[in-house]
Formats: sequence, structure tokens, C-alpha cells
Amino acid sequence: MLGLIQRVKHASVTVNGEVTGEIQQGILLLLGIQKNDTEETANKLIEKILTYRIFSDENNKMNCNVQQVEGGVLIVSQFTLAADTKKGLRPSFSSAAPPAQAEALYDYFVMQMRSKYPQIATGIFAADMQVSLINDGPVTFMLEME
Repeated sequence: MLGLIQRVKHASVTVNGEVTGEIQQGILLLLGIQKNDTEETANKLIEKILTYRIFSDENNKMNCNVQQVEGGVLIVSQFTLAADTKKGLRPSFSSAAPPAQAEALYDYFVMQMRSKYPQIATGIFAADMQVSLINDGPVTFMLEME
């Protein structure tokens, strides 16, 4: 499971001209689901995201997690994160989970995140989404769970 996280001052996702999810300070998570991912993989990534220290403390050091700063988490499904770009000029998606498996794990992931932390917003799985953000820093990390 792949999670590209960005520390943001604001982020939103729009589908068909309507905002479906929006946060102020927090984390924008672009979530890529691969064939071998499971609920256990999802649980590990959830724990890491909620406890990953990417927010500044009073000494301007990255010592605080999203919960400590009471930030939001905007979750956006991102199929293209699972692309293999090592060869050629066109990405291969052979490692990406099939749509039904990916959607089930995405729904599980969102449900578990909401049960552990109240400030969760989302896009719409497999929709054509427009994502807007103000990256704070910029601070961006790729988290990969196996």
C-alpha cells in the first residue's frame, strides 16, 4: 500500500464541480492500493499516518503528528501511484489492485481512519477528481507498507 502524504495548510477535492472533501491544516493523503495489499497492510499505514511526526513543535522541529496539531486528513484514491515506471515511456499498472479489490480496501481504509480519528474527509473512489492544495513547506513523504 502506498501513501503519498503532503503537509498542507488547506486541501480540497472536487468532483463534477462539487467539493466532496476539504480540510484546513493537516495531511493530504494520495492512496495507492496494490495487488498484495490487505486489511493488515491498511492498518499499518493508518497507524503510521496518524503518528508520523511532520508538524512543527514550539522549536520549529518536526516533532508533532496530525493528531497533536488537531489537523485534518483528506484521503484521495490514486490509482497511478501503483504504476511501474522503470521501463519504457508508458507506465504499467500490473502491480495495481483490480478495481473491486482496491475499492473494498479503500472503503475499509476510510472506515478505519474515521473510527480512529474524527477529522477525515475524502474524494470519491475512481472518480475524475480535481485536487487543490497549499503544500506547507513543502513537506511530502512517500510511505510504503508491505
